[in-house]
Amino acid sequence: MQNEKVTVVARIKAKSGKEVQVKQELLKLLSPTRTEAGCINYDMHQSHDNKAHFLFYENWTNQEALNKHLETPHLKNFLNQANQLLAEPVEITLWKQVG
Repeated sequence: MQNEKVTVVARIKAKSGKEVQVKQELLKLLSPTRTEAGCINYDMHQSHDNKAHFLFYENWTNQEALNKHLETPHLKNFLNQANQLLAEPVEITLWKQVG
C-alpha cells in the first residue's frame, strides 16, 4: 500500500473578494511542486461557474512522496495564509486507481 500511486483531489474555496489573491497564491505552488521527487502531475483548475472554487488533481508515486510534499515550505506558506484567504478548510481526498 505504501508504494502504490496516490491520487489527490483538493478542493479550495476562496473568501468572497479574495478570488484573485487565492489564485495568485495557488499558482505559486505549481512550479516548485512539479519538481518534487515523486510528483507525477500537479494540475490546478478553476470553476467556470464560480471563480471562488479551485481544484487540484494530483498524482504521486507513493504515499511517502505525498507526505514529503505536505511538509514543503511552499505548501506550508500557503496553508499559513488559509484562514485569511479561504471560506472553508481545504477539502482533501485520497484516491487509488482501480481500472
